[in-house]
Amino acid sequence: MEKEQILQENLQEYLDLGQQAYTKKKYNSAVTLLFKAISAAADLFLLKKEGSAPSSHSHRFRILKEKYPEVYNILDKDFPFYQDSYTKRMTQEAAEVLKEDAQRLQEMARK
Repeated sequence: MEKEQILQENLQEYLDLGQQAYTKKKYNSAVTLLFKAISAAADLFLLKKEGSAPSSHSHRFRILKEKYPEVYNILDKDFPFYQDSYTKRMTQEAAEVLKEDAQRLQEMARK
C-alpha cells in the first residue's frame, strides 16, 4: 500500500473515531483522535506538496512553519489541546475546534 493511501485511510479512521468519541461526549478521546487526524492531514498535504511526509512532530512543524504558515498556524494552535488531553479534562468546545480544523485540513490536503 502506498504512503498516500495509508495517510488517507488513517485520516478517515481518526476522523470517524474522533466523531464517535465526540458524539459520546468523550472529549479527551475526541481531542486525541482529532489531533491525529490533523497530523495525518498535514502529512498528506506535505506529501502532495513536497513529495514526502515528515517523520516526526518536530519535522512536520519545521517544514510547515517555513513553507506553509496557514497549515502551521492550525497545528500550532491545536497542539496544546492534544498535549493537555493527557493531564486535563477536555471540553466540548475544545473538541469542536479540533473537529473543524481537522475537516478544514482534510479539504486542504485534497487539493
